[in-house]
Amino acid sequence: MMGVSGVRILAVMAKEFKQLTRDRLTFAIMLLIPIMQLTLFGYAINFQPKRLPTAVLVQEDSRFARSIVSALRNSSYFAFTRQARTPAELDKLVRRGEAQFAVTIPGDFTRRVARGDHAQVLVEADASDPSANSAAMAALAALPQQALAHDLTGGLAARGQAQPPFEVVIHNRFNPEAVTAFNIVPGLLGVILSITMVMMTALSVTREIERGTMESLLATPVQPIEVMAGKLAPYVLVGVIQTAVILVTARLLFQVPMQGGWTGLTLGTALFIVGSLALGFLISTVATSQLQAMQLSFFYMLPSILLSGFAFPFRGMPGWAQAIGEVIPVTHFLRLVRGSLLKGQTLGDQWPELAALTAFVLVVTALAMLRYRRTLD
Repeated sequence: MMGVSGVRILAVMAKEFKQLTRDRLTFAIMLLIPIMQLTLFGYAINFQPKRLPTAVLVQEDSRFARSIVSALRNSSYFAFTRQARTPAELDKLVRRGEAQFAVTIPGDFTRRVARGDHAQVLVEADASDPSANSAAMAALAALPQQALAHDLTGGLAARGQAQPPFEVVIHNRFNPEAVTAFNIVPGLLGVILSITMVMMTALSVTREIERGTMESLLATPVQPIEVMAGKLAPYVLVGVIQTAVILVTARLLFQVPMQGGWTGLTLGTALFIVGSLALGFLISTVATSQLQAMQLSFFYMLPSILLSGFAFPFRGMPGWAQAIGEVIPVTHFLRLVRGSLLKGQTLGDQWPELAALTAFVLVVTALAMLRYRRTLD
């Protein structure tokens, strides 16, 4: 029996290093994934979002009202982006997700403060993602004691001493009990469909390339769009079954509310399934092996989970991370699913997300066809 030879070990090591450098795609992914993880977890993830978009309905133009708005703005948790003119407009902004908070200062606010007559300020919060609101809610607790501290002078000075001059009434909408499952379970629909649709398609096509059966398919007069449609059709059915199973399970096991918006949800799910399958097909035209296909699929899934708002509050991320998240299709699909199930959004509310998913399908399908034609050539 020969002994262990350091020279032979070094020879095998040199061979492996050379093989690794030849597989440039795998080598690049090995370097990029740790950098991506460090960047996202170090800079993009924030459990205490600040400057949350806030709409305000001021029904009286008074010094007290302006002081309250200034106090909320100075807390750094609220960024006043819209000023509503009616309660209906304020409701629409919250339902569409354009405002995380809606503040209403009633028309008799100053009079009630002056009389000590239970003055109130209404704050409506979009509680569909409870983790996004916790820090801002804590800031609201100090508002009654601090907001009017410089305004209650002279004869009104006594109003802020015995008890707070007004009360903040908080109304948590869409998830009043702050049940985490109501936010996570609908989001799982997008994550599960992404993992299965993208990875299954990429591995399926790449497997045929490795086995040589794709060459036989390329020798036939089948058009690229026909190949793509034929290979993706069975997985569309798989995606529909997965969607039905997840929705039924969400209702029966987790009591996730089903508020409506079924038309938009159906259209959005169909677009998302087709787009995800087309993305998997595109990955298969780039990868040369099943290992590469799996690596590229994972490279897509990592930012999809971290930057879409599934695992962490979307509005807690810095601007550059939100910009990347807006490009990720999972982000728009999660908004659509949660908007339908938790808020009962209509098609009018959902058109931005549907438009984004439509663009995703068109762009990815076009790129997949272009790459496949190059393979034919």
